[in-house]
This record gives sequence, structure tokens and C-alpha cells, in this order.
Amino acid sequence: MPKPEPSAARVVVIGGGTAGICVAARLRRAGLDGVCVLEPSPVHWYQPLWTLVGGGEAPLSASRRPQSSVTPRGVRWVRDRAVSVDPEERTVLTGDGQQLPYDALVLAPGVQLNWDRIPGLAQALGREAVSSNYDPEHAGHTWELIRAARSGTAVFTMPAGPVKCAGAPQKIAYLAADYWRKQGVLGDMRVILVLPTASIFSQPQWAAVLEGVAARYGIEVRYSSELVAVDGARREATIRDNAAGTSEVVGYDLMHATPPQSAPSWLAGGPLADPASPYGYAKVDKHTLRSPDFPQVFALGDAANLPTSKTGAAVRKQAPVAAANLLDALHGRQPSARYDGYTSCPLVTARHKMLLAEFDYELTARPSLPFIDTFRERTDMWLLKRYGLPALYWRLMLRGLA
Repeated sequence: MPKPEPSAARVVVIGGGTAGICVAARLRRAGLDGVCVLEPSPVHWYQPLWTLVGGGEAPLSASRRPQSSVTPRGVRWVRDRAVSVDPEERTVLTGDGQQLPYDALVLAPGVQLNWDRIPGLAQALGREAVSSNYDPEHAGHTWELIRAARSGTAVFTMPAGPVKCAGAPQKIAYLAADYWRKQGVLGDMRVILVLPTASIFSQPQWAAVLEGVAARYGIEVRYSSELVAVDGARREATIRDNAAGTSEVVGYDLMHATPPQSAPSWLAGGPLADPASPYGYAKVDKHTLRSPDFPQVFALGDAANLPTSKTGAAVRKQAPVAAANLLDALHGRQPSARYDGYTSCPLVTARHKMLLAEFDYELTARPSLPFIDTFRERTDMWLLKRYGLPALYWRLMLRGLA
């Protein structure tokens, strides 16, 4: 098949979240016509703010904009969902049966939240003192539970496998503990943090700082452990210690649960999934973000099987690489841009304190702010999280300018 001229190219972007809109904006800024974004939701969310919503430090409305307002000019928005991709025929099948042909495809559908994979969790969520900041419908309820608690047991969980913003399950624990400390009731609270990993954070330098934060609040950190069942009526959580091979039933007075996550089912069960990923994430070269099997396909963001944390900061570095290499492909050139695995995690450790963890594929620290010690909890970093990063997101990232 002859390669199309860039001006006539059709690019389908699956997903109108951070990754999809950032790439679409960059392609339009490069002068590419025929770009469409496939996205069913009428609302675009800035998800990193949900931790602060759950901690009572931001309104949910600050994280929400109409999808139409963030779709770049000149980009066609198809308000529908993908149900399959045929990479041989270069077509995307949508939920209403429409076939979208493409010359190049960008996979950015985000993750699928699998509440049902933990027995009892879906039934208890939003009631029985169970909430989660991973769903905007429940983030405000998290704060209601935290504010009302004066004694008892609080459980904060993280599932096995990659999750978006891997620091979020523990950040809300720190916000809650600091609130209870300031209210003078932390001594009456038992706080349990359930982590599936053998350490508190993947990057060792920031892990050492976070261990001190957890100890300061008296948080019981259960390493190599998972929430495996919830009995909402009894308010009991079953926690399995994978290292010891034992399970414990813990009564709770409030619980913040992070659901198991995977690629969307249509991607996980299709030809673009990486066989090496038990969660069905897309197979791409970790530096070029291009599929090694289908050179017209690129993937980035949470749905890509990349060995780095799934964060908006990672997308900010991935989007220019994906856009540049897609344009190279349309011109018949080899990919010219490379992604080194940079990601960052703004780790809120108190109600107005934050660490900014930045690192790459090798877990090498990559601080981007000169003359600032990002290994120390700082109020200016919290201000960056609450005000600076959202402004960067809405005004620059989604417009392909940062």
C-alpha cells in the first residue's frame, strides 16, 4: 500500500483523556489534517486532583471540563467507544458499529477499573464506609468519611499490578492521618496501609523518605499484601500476606480501596496486547512508543505496557515522542524521537506538604527544578500540585505546548 501524503493522512486516536488529547493537539500543531479522537465521555477529567478532593483540599469541579472544550480545533471528535481494532485492515470498530479506517492509530484508552475482581468491593463501594478516589463519584465521599472519623480502624489499600498514579493509594492515607493529627484524634485511630510491593515506593531514595512519613503517623504498612475480600455488612476486610501465605480479617471503620486495573477488555483480548503483560496492556517499543508488530500503531499513557509509572507527567514526556514518530512513519522515515521512561509522582505527605519524585526507566532520580531539594517535604511543592500543575495541564499540555 503506498504511503499517504501527510496532508491527507487519517489518524484515529482512541481515547480523549490526557494522552489522546495531547497527541492530537501536537499533530494538529504540526499541520496534520484528518485527525479524529474516539471518546465516549462528554466530560474530561484532570484526575491527579482527585487525591486532594478526597483529602478535602480541592473541589471536584476544579478537575472537570467539557470534552468539547479540550478537543483541539480541527480535530474531529467521535463520541463513541472502541470495541475492537483490526490492525491488518487498519480499522477501528466502534460501539455503534461504525468502521473507522486509519493510516495511523494512537492507542490511548486509559485503564479499566476492575472493582469486581475483589469479592464484595463493588457492593460496598460508596456505602459501608468504603470509598475510593479512583472514581470521581466517590472522591468527595472519601473526605466525608475522613472528616467524620474520631476513632477506629482505617484501611488504605493498593492492588497488585500496575495502577495509574501508584502513589495515590498512600497519599490519601497521609492526608487522612495528618488531618486526624491536627484534630487531636490520631492516637485513637489505627491506620493500616496495604501494599502489594516489598517496598513503599519503587525509587529507593524517595522510598526512604516515605518510610519516615509512615512512621511519623504510626501507620502500619503491610508489605507484599493485598485486599482480597470485603464484607460490607460486617465491615471486615480480608488481607492476604503473599510473602507469608497467610490471611487476616480486619474490621474497619473506614476504608479507601484502590481497584485492580488492566487494559480495557477489548484491547487486552486483541492483537495489539502484549503477550508479556498479564494485564493486557499494549505492546510497544519502550523508547519509540511504536508497535513492533504493526508499524502504523503507536501507544502511550496508562494503556501502554511501559516499565514506568502511569502518571500524567509520564504522558507529558511521551506525547511529543509519539507525535513525532507518528509523523516520521507517515513520511516513510524511521522514528527520530525517544522516550527515556521519565515520570514523576507528586507525593502529598501532609495537608500542605509534598515531595516531587522524578525518575526514569533506570529509577535514576531526575529532578527538574534546580536549586530545590525535592527529597524534602515542602509547602511550595504542595502549591505546585494544587495550583501550578493544573494550570500547566489545562493551558499548555492539552494544547500541545508543554
